[in-house]
Amino acid sequence: MTDGPQATPRWNRILLKLSGEAFSGENPHGIDGDTVQSIADGIVAVREAFDVSIGIVVGAGNIWRGQQGAGEGMDRSQADYMGMLATVINALALQDRLERGGQPTRVMSAIHMAQVAEPYIRRRAIRHLEKDRVVVFAGGTGNPFFTTDTAAALRAVEIEAGVLLKGTHSGIDGLYTADPKLDPTATKLDDVSYIDVLQKGLKAMDSTAITLCMDNELPIVLFDLMGEGNVQAILGGDTVGTLVH
Repeated sequence: MTDGPQATPRWNRILLKLSGEAFSGENPHGIDGDTVQSIADGIVAVREAFDVSIGIVVGAGNIWRGQQGAGEGMDRSQADYMGMLATVINALALQDRLERGGQPTRVMSAIHMAQVAEPYIRRRAIRHLEKDRVVVFAGGTGNPFFTTDTAAALRAVEIEAGVLLKGTHSGIDGLYTADPKLDPTATKLDDVSYIDVLQKGLKAMDSTAITLCMDNELPIVLFDLMGEGNVQAILGGDTVGTLVH
């Protein structure tokens, strides 16, 4: 899909974590087509600019949260499985928009549903990436009690990604000492260690995901997903968002 020469990226393979809420745009729930199109356009632009392999893990907070169901008295495992199924809906929506933009894409699900997605097989996923296909990982880890943040960390390690890019959707451009929307004294952190994130309770990702990245020396970049050109800037070596390492 690329005609001209591509730049050399900071990392040759990345795992992009997209929250489900990012798919809803200004709406509280559901999928906003224009927003998904904007996300897909950004990914296509990255693939055109850089010779980089891209894996994506999608959440489902715009449709269903397992913790929400558990809080209402539902069995936690049942609620989490519902959330895993909801991630497949978001993955299919993103695949549609990416392929409309000319980017071959495969959806691989940890929950088997052969009619709409391939089963997740690590070696097959890597082969897709080697063939310049974007791979969207759905179904979380396939197990209850684990977040899609943990699924992102796991898939990033499995496909040997160089970095995990976690895109925020609420206009926050990185990791802060507190919630900047609630605490006006909160300050942005450009660079922070895994240990500090865990010990200070910073809201980067859940502790299981942070620990998995720390154990495998996988850096994390938290950035504003909706900021135009942010992923390209990160791959180009610019300081964008917060680096956790």
